[in-house]
Parts: sequence; structure tokens; C-alpha cells
Amino acid sequence: MSILAWIVLGLISGFVGSKIVNRTGEGVVLDLVLGIVGAVVGGFLFNMFGTVGVTGLNLYSFIVAIIGAVVVLLIYHALFRRRVL
Repeated sequence: MSILAWIVLGLISGFVGSKIVNRTGEGVVLDLVLGIVGAVVGGFLFNMFGTVGVTGLNLYSFIVAIIGAVVVLLIYHALFRRRVL
């Protein structure tokens, strides 16, 4: 995947993950960063469990990236003691 595709996937998954976790979002830049990290984490977790990770710009990759972004956001909120859910 190109860097632009990772940014688009990260931005969308970070935004959706932020809305799932705390309904307000963290800001555009932090959503982007946590979304990209979440896409990588989601791909890693899915590969660990024997399934395919992020494969491109498709619905499956968005779901994997959103799950990863939610995991990263939960860890972020646990570390910085912000309100979750």
C-alpha cells in the first residue's frame, strides 16, 4: 500500500475508533497518528491469530484498522487516565 493509502485508512479508522471509544475524538492529528498505529496493530493482531491483516483500501482492511485503532485508543486512555466509554 502507498503512504497516501495508509494515511487515508489511518485517518478514517482513527476517526471511527475515537467515536467508538469516547464519542468525541482526540483531534485530527492524534486521530490520524493513532489510526495509522491502530492499522498496523490491527494487522499485527490479525496475523498473530492466523488471519490476513490489512490488504489494501477495502472494507476488510477498514474493519481490521478500526479494531486496531480501538485497541490503541483503549491503551492510550488507560495510560493517560482519560474517560473511556
